[in-house]
Amino acid sequence: MLSNMSVSLIMHKRITTTLAKAKALKKYVEPLITRSKNDTTTNRRVVFRYLQDKYAVKELFGEVANKVADRPGGYTRVIKLGTRLGDAAEMAFIELVDFDENMAKTPKAEKKTRRSRRSRSKQNDVEQATSTDTEKAVEEVAEKTSTEAKTPKKTQAKPKKEAKEAAAAETTDGKDKAEKAE
Repeated sequence: MLSNMSVSLIMHKRITTTLAKAKALKKYVEPLITRSKNDTTTNRRVVFRYLQDKYAVKELFGEVANKVADRPGGYTRVIKLGTRLGDAAEMAFIELVDFDENMAKTPKAEKKTRRSRRSRSKQNDVEQATSTDTEKAVEEVAEKTSTEAKTPKKTQAKPKKEAKEAAAAETTDGKDKAEKAE
């Protein structure tokens, strides 16, 4: 577990975990970072024995070692976040100290965007678009019904005649049935 968390920390520079795991990870990864400051084949093999990920070893000996070269120790920082909702476990960030500038810049850029104004204007645009579409549809339906009302249909006469004949037949049938029943 600690080796996987170490790989994640080296690759992502910051991870969120429980406070106990963060403290254990700090003790596990700090000696590896100290070894990465001296780039020798032996040190690479020792670090690989702990991490078991060649890309993480390459990242550690390349980018991370260059950033922490002048730092005598204390390569990681644990920041408490509070408790987790599901089980009330204490949560914490663990991050590489020299990489916190990169992490600090990205959230600020995201906070500058104002989504509430955009969403309101988009909603207004959508409402205006739907209202104009419905107005056009109502006008088209009104035009169709007005043209249909102006032109009389010849088919309307036949059903009336048939209806009168059927009504007359029922009345005669009704009289016949009444006579038979008596």
